[in-house]
Amino acid sequence: MQVEEQASSGGRKPVALTIAGSDCSAGAGLQADLKTFEALGVYGLTAVTCVVAEVPGKVSCIQAVEPENLREQIELLLGNFPVAAVKTGLLFSPENASLVAEFFEERAPAKIPLVIDPVMVATSGDALLQDAAVETYRSRLFPLATLVTPNMAEAAVLADMPVRTLPQMRAAGEKLQREFGVPFLLKGGHLEGDDAIDLLFEDGEVTEFSARYVAGVSTHGTGCTYSAAVAAGLAQGLALQEAITRAKEFVSRAIDQHLFWRTSSGEIHALNHYL
Repeated sequence: MQVEEQASSGGRKPVALTIAGSDCSAGAGLQADLKTFEALGVYGLTAVTCVVAEVPGKVSCIQAVEPENLREQIELLLGNFPVAAVKTGLLFSPENASLVAEFFEERAPAKIPLVIDPVMVATSGDALLQDAAVETYRSRLFPLATLVTPNMAEAAVLADMPVRTLPQMRAAGEKLQREFGVPFLLKGGHLEGDDAIDLLFEDGEVTEFSARYVAGVSTHGTGCTYSAAVAAGLAQGLALQEAITRAKEFVSRAIDQHLFWRTSSGEIHALNHYL
């Protein structure tokens, strides 16, 4: 069904869809994506791939949504909303990764920007993506992307090389961009030094995005928030570098002005999406 955007008494917003896992602590996953979309003026839709029992620093349990359920979610949303950008987060299983690839290979409306955040490992170090799904990302999803946004650990897996320094980030990003022929944004939030530096590899060129590193914050969901902010910008018609620039500023503020609570188990930090 072809969707036409209609004006209403409430006005119109661009629409973005996140295909991601649910984080019960609401700091990452589709909850972080929805907060980011809303903060940046975009109406957010969700297709849930899995349900994750987690808190900052610990992943306790992951249960995948059945592929037919995920298929129905995506079909309903693409058939009934004027989706202007899509972002993928944690897909978890090879079955769900293949299903998402199928939509964008054959069935999704043409030219919808697709931001792929290849979520593989939590900040806590817990594995999030089943090994068999990685090949689906490489062979089917990455070639479809408007932008792929790995962090340093994910880039190391994808490029099969160490990624711990800025020169290693450059080498890995150049390798990935050549291999897949689409833009890659390598996120350097774990670089040593005073600045958090990200590198965009696009058409053989490298562009640097830098912000002051905020020490002493146990971040959770920064990658989700960053990629969702880029998707929001693309849904609003921003060019890729402009969308990344705004997203970098947004996530940096969310870290700098983070929320925190003191509990019996210690201090818990969360990004502040509403500034």
